[in-house]
Amino acid sequence: MSAKDRARWDAFYTERSREAPPEPDPLLLSYTPPLLPGEGRRALDAAGGPGQNAIWLAEQGYNVDLMDISRAALLLAQEEARRREVRTINFFQVDFDEAQLLHETYDLIVIMRFLSQPLMSQLRAATLPGGRILFETFNRGLLKFKPDFNPAYLLQRDEALGYFSDWRILHHAELSTTSQVVAVKPE
Repeated sequence: MSAKDRARWDAFYTERSREAPPEPDPLLLSYTPPLLPGEGRRALDAAGGPGQNAIWLAEQGYNVDLMDISRAALLLAQEEARRREVRTINFFQVDFDEAQLLHETYDLIVIMRFLSQPLMSQLRAATLPGGRILFETFNRGLLKFKPDFNPAYLLQRDEALGYFSDWRILHHAELSTTSQVVAVKPE
């Protein structure tokens, strides 16, 4: 992404700064493994915007890295985390076109409504064996409602499954405008 993309997302989140924080994504609520007390697990909320998923994960006991290109989104997330007294989130302003994620670092990776083809291999590699990825992004069905949307950022039907063909699939759904996959990395 470019500085132009960063500015566009900063403007998007600045406009929404007075709105109530969004709720965590339903996929997250259904497929996040529960933790035992004191069990330190790491999670990544990639392109996490204002942090609703990262904050929820931290409240469940995860140590979370929240990464997003927008400084405005990260500031909203920091403010909400402080308000809710959540202290186990690291905030990183990251351009995923240039990101270098560490190998086998995370027990759980969440990536919602963001697609970067090159990033997918990094997310797979950053997942610990036995860890999982919760992935939801827009598919070509969105063009019916937003015909000007860039098709380079849209999946074909069942394309999301291809990223995880060698993983155990816990959930897969092709909805009208989004595709969902929850997959567990082999141990």
